[in-house]
Amino acid sequence: MDVFAVTSKSSSELPEGIQKTTLDGLLAVSDVLCLTCPLTVDTREMINQQTLSKMRKGAILINTSRGPLINEADVAAALAEGKLAGYGADVMSNEPPRPDNPLLAQPNAFITPHIAWATTEARARLLHTAIDNVKAFINGTPQNVVNPI
Repeated sequence: MDVFAVTSKSSSELPEGIQKTTLDGLLAVSDVLCLTCPLTVDTREMINQQTLSKMRKGAILINTSRGPLINEADVAAALAEGKLAGYGADVMSNEPPRPDNPLLAQPNAFITPHIAWATTEARARLLHTAIDNVKAFINGTPQNVVNPI
């Protein structure tokens, strides 16, 4: 598998085998597109009718980050038209999803409860990170600081 990424990191900072590209470049070459980015002003509905039109026919879209990264109506339409072969997500714009969410009517939309982070390993890592953050703050060297947008 060729792996491409849109990232702020330089190519030399990426693990071996991962190639840096632009969003348009990623859309053009991806058979499977996984969204693993934060929700910001720039990423809100980054997957929409316009970006979907740049994707390969029959591609699979996976969103395990934030529901509002996609325009759900546009993704549902792409599934209905056969533009996308499938959509997998454990996140929705509204959780729980509203009964009229167009993705729920698509047979190739696979939606699970928002629990992808809940493995034993992920929860242990979360606890250790929280403990390390508190220790660093007490020592006057805060880490993993989140600045509001």
